Amino acid sequence: MAEPILKLTDVSIFQKDNLVLSNVDLQVKKGEFVYIIGKTGSGKSSFMKTLYGDLPLSKGEGTVVDFNLKTLKENDIPYLRRKLGIVFQDFKLLSDRNINNNLKFVLKATGWTDTSKMDDKIAEVLDKVGMKTKGFKYPHELSGGEQQRIAIARALLNDPELILADEPTGNLDPQTSVEVMKVLQEINNNGRTIIMATHDYALILKYPHKTIKCDGGKVFEVIQKAI
Repeated sequence: MAEPILKLTDVSIFQKDNLVLSNVDLQVKKGEFVYIIGKTGSGKSSFMKTLYGDLPLSKGEGTVVDFNLKTLKENDIPYLRRKLGIVFQDFKLLSDRNINNNLKFVLKATGWTDTSKMDDKIAEVLDKVGMKTKGFKYPHELSGGEQQRIAIARALLNDPELILADEPTGNLDPQTSVEVMKVLQEINNNGRTIIMATHDYALILKYPHKTIKCDGGKVFEVIQKAI
């Protein structure tokens, strides 16, 4: 049996003083692909933010990639995030530098110092997302789908144990969404665990996986036919 990479027990999630989700019980095992679905405002993003330390966990018990979210201190958060790959809806690429330098910026920020090792790692992750010839382009020279592939490459830089993808296809057209999804599928097939918040039900039906729904302040697993 694969061990859990994420375990939440009787967790409540707050945005400041507002209770967003309560009585959350969830286990995600290594190698799983899990969707988080729900309407806008149902708590998907708050759920994801709790996992990467952007929102504190004050009630319940939670561990993610061996970090205790309840006792997580401010100076632990960079170490937690080194074990996570985070992909956002809006890419968050630095517009003033090319793709290679975007990725190099992240490596330097996470402690890499050897230039040749950095160059090798950048080439490796760009190859994984089918973008190895695009390193000298600037973000504005790339399509939305290409920028999201770069964002996924960036998430892979430190060989994360878990990838958190928050609406990664939210700004993309249906065809491009499928292309980005294929990249994520391949990464998952190679053994990487992925949790993806989405409202794109067409993708969920095309690529079925375990699906967790946020609704009415609760979180529960849904079977594919009920979506």
